[in-house]
Amino acid sequence: MTQQLTLYSLEIEPARITVLSVQDGRPLSHIDIGWGTPDGIWIDPTEGRIYWTNMGADDNAADGSIESALLDGSDHKVLVANGLVITPKQLISTPGNKHLYWCDREGMRIMRCQRDGSNLEVLLQTGTYPTNVKDETRHCVGIAIDTQNGYLYWSQKGPTKGGRGRIFRMPLELPAGMNPASRNDIELLADRLPEPIDLHVSPTLGKLWWTDRGAPPDGNSLNVAQVDGHGLHDHQIILRGLKEAIGLAVDTKGTLAFVSDLGGYVREVILESGQARLITKQAATTGICLLEQGS
Repeated sequence: MTQQLTLYSLEIEPARITVLSVQDGRPLSHIDIGWGTPDGIWIDPTEGRIYWTNMGADDNAADGSIESALLDGSDHKVLVANGLVITPKQLISTPGNKHLYWCDREGMRIMRCQRDGSNLEVLLQTGTYPTNVKDETRHCVGIAIDTQNGYLYWSQKGPTKGGRGRIFRMPLELPAGMNPASRNDIELLADRLPEPIDLHVSPTLGKLWWTDRGAPPDGNSLNVAQVDGHGLHDHQIILRGLKEAIGLAVDTKGTLAFVSDLGGYVREVILESGQARLITKQAATTGICLLEQGS
């Protein structure tokens, strides 16, 4: 059986989902989003649906949304909107998981809802909107979940090119009676990173990958670290020289990564060697998601 790899990428101008052939970088189709700034994307292959976040048209207007459609762009639904999210960023779930999880940057929180947009919950609150919105150390951006061990990972990017980025971990479920604004079960895993953005975790391989759009020499990079019950270890930079790195996808075997950036470059990276191949150059690109299908 051969494996067919397809990338779903989010372009900003025009706001759309572009479906790319990994093999030759050819655009297979476009799905018009129509407005705002899309940022995070996740696909459930068993359900055949795309889920994405939209930061809206104004960072401070509380006009963000969580949306969904079938793989061909039909049955487009707005799941969460109307001021309930500010600027939602990376979004994640797992097949069969009833929840969608995302970070809300200017909202300074981590949230989840059920697949139909119901039962909206706040799992972590790092500040109050709009009072603390200018404190970028509070901004939650990237997110990954480990349902096997019950962990949620996220990044707080810090000021632009500020070298104050951090990666955290906490239990996936908010303990009964605990306030999201005063959780005492949070672990700081990495500190003083250039500016960490999107995350991907593999509990099976014991690895956490992330993109970083901070200042060189260590920013604008693809990173990896070993992860276990004691935290992060053996941090390595796999690839440098990205152009405002954002999106990240890793195949299930942990052999290939795909990274996108605001320069519009979408690259394939062999994780063992760090060798990179340009797949395509398109409009400024935020989130990406890899669809793996057998044929």
